Amino acid sequence: MKEDKRSTAVSKSLDYAIRVLPAVADVPAADWNALLAAQGDPSPFMRHEYLAALETSGSAAPATGWVPRFITLWRGAQLQAGCPLYLKTHSYGEYVFDGAWAQAYAEHGWDYYPKALVAVPFTPVPGARLLARDAAARAALARTLVQWCGAHKLPSLHLLFCADQDLPACTGAGLMLRHAVQFHWRNAGWSDFEAFLAALSQDKRKKIRQERRKVREAGVRFRCVRGAAISAADWNFFYRCYARTYCEHGNLPYLRRDFFKRVADAMPQTWLLFIAERAQQPIASSLIALNADSSIAYGRYWGALERVDSLHFEACYYQPLQWCIAHGVHRFEGGAQGEHKMARALMPVRTTSAHWLAHPAFAGAVERFLAREDMHIAHYLDHLGQRSPFRQSG
Repeated sequence: MKEDKRSTAVSKSLDYAIRVLPAVADVPAADWNALLAAQGDPSPFMRHEYLAALETSGSAAPATGWVPRFITLWRGAQLQAGCPLYLKTHSYGEYVFDGAWAQAYAEHGWDYYPKALVAVPFTPVPGARLLARDAAARAALARTLVQWCGAHKLPSLHLLFCADQDLPACTGAGLMLRHAVQFHWRNAGWSDFEAFLAALSQDKRKKIRQERRKVREAGVRFRCVRGAAISAADWNFFYRCYARTYCEHGNLPYLRRDFFKRVADAMPQTWLLFIAERAQQPIASSLIALNADSSIAYGRYWGALERVDSLHFEACYYQPLQWCIAHGVHRFEGGAQGEHKMARALMPVRTTSAHWLAHPAFAGAVERFLAREDMHIAHYLDHLGQRSPFRQSG
């Protein structure tokens, strides 16, 4: 898909040179990562190395329905703004569900695909999506996205799990906001895991201790390795666990083994791996990602080759939270959905995506739907707020 003359006109009116690049390799890595580091919420999943690994491993590539386009704004040789955009013929691997919208289009004889998606493939982690040097460049990037989609007759544009700083640019460009709920843990400065448990209500504290005891009594012990200390054998075992989780649900894994090799080589300090062992044999693992200063941890993937009662909770929550407390991590994000996470002190937070639909009638219908959905989300958050796992003061 090539830029047309309208792209050149837009660049002149905005005082930026617009370059639409077919691969992340065409964007200078140092420029991209420097721009990311200047954002308010620079998750490791937007790093050049991470996006490149998705492409070069074939995990998010044209063959799997992810056709990359990197929208960039320049002044001379300086990158002013940019974002990853994927042309998609399906909605898999997104975690913001628009199947009903696609069905409505089909029922009316309209094409919903290909659509334009600004997101990190397979990664429901909130963070900066519109990388920019300032608010003016961010607003220009959002307008460029809409105009580029219109010029190429794409039916819709979607920005998923946006940072708050992205939202004014999105609404200014005519995008509609959609909200959902995730569950994140915040460190209150506890000295150790027991101090954390002491902050919980008696029933939640008792339940967690019971679950941890079941794992110990089953003879399961954990070891934790980070960065370059994660061996090739550890990564291979982790991938067996990861693939097993997908196979148990009748699906092929989104990410290929080569993807993990590439990010392990290029971003070693990002990764923290917990491996559960019984009788000195590994039986399960969970992979955690860390941001650049190790202040935020992200629960990503897990899998088990044997079934042990409460092992999932230990591998995915209690071991990571214990590590976070010991290392002063401020926040642990537990991934998409999962109301059960509240019992482990992961509290509800609102996430936001932004959407533009070219067809006026459908855009109006979606806007009305989003207004109703937003009321439901607000009520849901109020309801969850009344179910805090923490002890009530007084």
